[in-house]
Amino acid sequence: MAEIIVPELAESITEGTIAQWLKQPGDTIEKGEFIVELETDKVNVEVISEEAGVVSELLFAEGDTVQVGQVIAIVGAGSGSAAPAAPKPSAETKASEAPASTPSEAPKAAEVVENNNEQDRTIASPAARKLAREKGINLSEISPVDPMGRVRVQDVAAHGSAPAKAATPAPTPAKAAGQEDDGRFTREKMSRRRQTIASRLLEVRQSTAMLTTFNEIDMTNVMALRSRKKDKFFEENDVRLGFMSFFTKAVVAALKKYPYVNSQIDGDYIVKNNFYDIGIAVSTEGGLVVPIVRDADRKNFAEIEGNIGELAKKARDNKLALSDMSGGSFTITNGGVFGSLLSTPILNGTQVGILGMHTIQKRPIAVGDEVQIRPMMYVALSYDHRVIDGKDSVGFLKTVKELLENPEDLMLNS
Repeated sequence: MAEIIVPELAESITEGTIAQWLKQPGDTIEKGEFIVELETDKVNVEVISEEAGVVSELLFAEGDTVQVGQVIAIVGAGSGSAAPAAPKPSAETKASEAPASTPSEAPKAAEVVENNNEQDRTIASPAARKLAREKGINLSEISPVDPMGRVRVQDVAAHGSAPAKAATPAPTPAKAAGQEDDGRFTREKMSRRRQTIASRLLEVRQSTAMLTTFNEIDMTNVMALRSRKKDKFFEENDVRLGFMSFFTKAVVAALKKYPYVNSQIDGDYIVKNNFYDIGIAVSTEGGLVVPIVRDADRKNFAEIEGNIGELAKKARDNKLALSDMSGGSFTITNGGVFGSLLSTPILNGTQVGILGMHTIQKRPIAVGDEVQIRPMMYVALSYDHRVIDGKDSVGFLKTVKELLENPEDLMLNS
């Protein structure tokens, strides 16, 4: 007999939530095979079994919070012939304990059990299982693209037209005096990650003296340069030239000029970082995550674009590791991809600066003595006023603006 224990996740993470059991009581499991997916504050972690055998017992149900070091399941010897009781009674058990049913009800109960068994036997990634559960899609009904039959997230998303299974009604919110329960409300429990995002954003607002300064960038030259170079850039590097590499390189240059923007507070000390690990905010279904482009000052445009593409894909597939998001000295967030014209970004963790990019919009601009239509972008720098004064914040943003409006110099100096 072997115990499945919640492993050490990271120095700052002491608990997690059981997102889904990948094995059920009675299932055979091999050594090193995944048995459960845990949702933590930052990433989802798949836990393996250290022993081969049969899953004897699941000690917690999906949605339960478990601590690091806690026993959550038992794996025993055998070949998977018998299935001991799970944390929650199965549909078959419930049917046997229920009052005698009519002839038409018995086949329905059997059908539910059969469908559940088919879904459990379907080979699917944890992320695909989670998405299918959220969308109410039976995995056994999906036709995967993978020739080996493994269902992926893309397969579940493409199966969006499938009829949803009847969901267990969520508890309704407390009603005010005289309020009728007319179905106008839906209660949805926040995921662990969403709860963490909420508490940390509130903590930043309460513990920092955050201010924001704004500027605008004429994107004419960088757009023209990108248009001229993008085909050759792709041929030589097998990665597309986007705007994020330009902004990342401009930010690194500005951080070198204004080192206090690349710092953090530690008690009564200001710690200036002598490295340039730039966080790139990525939106996922589970919330905003900030993977890190390490040593951005040592990377060229192609390496930065490649890193950003890889990290964004891992984020969308829920494959980011804790190491992908730990640390970071400065963050860039791009609300422009959603159409945001102007916003005030909130500082990320202990960092003292974050740059917000926004949508590019053509506007009439005075160029010399003429009015011209130019593609303009508003940018925002939120900063901790305890460390950074107005002079440095304005100077930092002005440097970013000047570099992006003269992108040839930026590429030559990188």
